[in-house]
Amino acid sequence: MVADDRDAAEVVLHVDVDQFLAAVEIRRRPELAGKPVVVGGDGNPSRRRQVVATASYEARAAGVHSGMPLGLAARRCPDAVFLASDRPAYDAASAEVMATLRSFPVTVEVWGWDEAFIGARTDDPESLAVELRAGVLAATGLSCAVGIGDTRLLAKTATAAAKPGGIARLTRRQWMETKANAPVTEIWGIGERIAARLAVAGIHTVAQLATADADDLAARFGPRIGPSLKVLGLGGDDTPIVDEPYLPRGRSKERTFEHDLTERDDIETALDELADAVTASVVAQGRTVTHVAVKVRTSTFFTRNRIAKLPEPTTEPAAIRHMARIVLDRTELAGRPIRLLGVRVVLQMPAVLRRPPC
Repeated sequence: MVADDRDAAEVVLHVDVDQFLAAVEIRRRPELAGKPVVVGGDGNPSRRRQVVATASYEARAAGVHSGMPLGLAARRCPDAVFLASDRPAYDAASAEVMATLRSFPVTVEVWGWDEAFIGARTDDPESLAVELRAGVLAATGLSCAVGIGDTRLLAKTATAAAKPGGIARLTRRQWMETKANAPVTEIWGIGERIAARLAVAGIHTVAQLATADADDLAARFGPRIGPSLKVLGLGGDDTPIVDEPYLPRGRSKERTFEHDLTERDDIETALDELADAVTASVVAQGRTVTHVAVKVRTSTFFTRNRIAKLPEPTTEPAAIRHMARIVLDRTELAGRPIRLLGVRVVLQMPAVLRRPPC
């Protein structure tokens, strides 16, 4: 229940739809309920170099997970039903979920197809969580888990304990009680690279990060990122939930080739196609490109990423193609068989719409 009383506590809830892509497919094919379902690529596991986008819980129980080659998924779960990814269907289902959440007197901050943070004033967040979960199920047929916390980080961490389909709460006190000795990689937003740099500073656990010297972190990571890492160690920033539309900082497109590319002309043609596809998607949204990055993975799985700033922000496909070729040369992988190419563009961000910290 949402309270009208301004003295009611401000809380954050994190709504995360269970097995979203698989659930959308099962919703339109009810006969698949209870069966192992794998979504990815064109749905053909016999084709090389296609990967799992998501798997139903039944498929996960057989050892299938996101990012796994479809062929390996088929070997681990021979009875699985393989389906092609259908982005328009997922866009439409996501819009249904978010519209349902917005029908409540709360603030909805969308973070992707299948998740959103909810800001509300209530003295009974568990009851509100029950209402949100029931509302989404009734309107869309999709189940979701709901996490409750004082910050985005606490709420999202609670959701992990609530899945699938449950409700969980995590307070700041519980954060330190349960996470103090956990590795920093258990903090949402801290990956292996940041963890490795923290380890150099002697910081390995959540408690060590929470008690780290902010000035030292600023010297190591920069004046913005460094102190923000300490805040994450303490359970996250309590910046209010906002309902402005989410604008991504970048957009990317990559392709894994069924057969390695070895000829320069073929590589450049593929790179141009990726650059054009990314450019078209951002221009259609009225966005402007400031940087171009290229990702190259060789047949030995050696991966290199390079990025460069454009002379000036642009929406011109030719300028972005040209910069992508320049960046490709900077990868210094000429002559090696290319398994994967990717192009990512960094977009100019309106200051008022930048995503707040966790």
